[in-house]
Amino acid sequence: MSDYQPYIAIIPARGGSKRLPGKNLLPLAGKPLIAWTIESAIRSEVFDRVVVSTDDPLIAAVAVQYGAEVPFIRPANLATDSTPTIEVLTHAVKELTGGSQVSWTHMACLQPTSPLRTAENIRQAARLLEAKNADAVISVCQTEHSPLWANTLPENLSLTGFITEQVQKTPSQQLPVFYRLNGAIYFCRIDRMLSEQTLFLPTSAYAFIMSREDSIDVDDQVDFELAAIYSKKRYKRIT
Repeated sequence: MSDYQPYIAIIPARGGSKRLPGKNLLPLAGKPLIAWTIESAIRSEVFDRVVVSTDDPLIAAVAVQYGAEVPFIRPANLATDSTPTIEVLTHAVKELTGGSQVSWTHMACLQPTSPLRTAENIRQAARLLEAKNADAVISVCQTEHSPLWANTLPENLSLTGFITEQVQKTPSQQLPVFYRLNGAIYFCRIDRMLSEQTLFLPTSAYAFIMSREDSIDVDDQVDFELAAIYSKKRYKRIT
């Protein structure tokens, strides 16, 4: 921690999940999904505190077991399918400070659905934050396929104009490289997050590039099975 500014990690983990019920506690390579994020945050040695915001007592108990703090239980009205993450983070910061002055410059939102994000990913993102003197650093990865090969479809499923002639004639390796948000790491200056109510700041924000393997985001059963394959490989390498 000595090499970094005072940062705090907030891990939002509600109990309800329609696509993959109970996903934050599902066993992934021998430990609950949320444990992967908690352990990476702690091992990174970047944060003063690693806090889990949850409405679920079972998630809270597991979070404490793996070394996180759960100093409050999130109210039900902030744990619905439609609750914006920014409202969850704002609530967490206010609960942690009790309305007094914030002692941390930045917070990091670490989604528990990115279990393969590593401690080194977090450290590198923090280093980029400091090297750029940035207000925000957000993780991205290269897109699996070029969006230039994608389009919407009309009701009659016609492919007329689906892909431009220029793109059709361009070898895929010569197309521009595109990146997407991967949801794994969101560093943000706390005062700007609170005042602007967004993590995606319009200025002084930079991208931290992660590998596609580290970027797996567990949203449904297919994602979970893919994460299980890679997490088992990683666990074998470590042990």
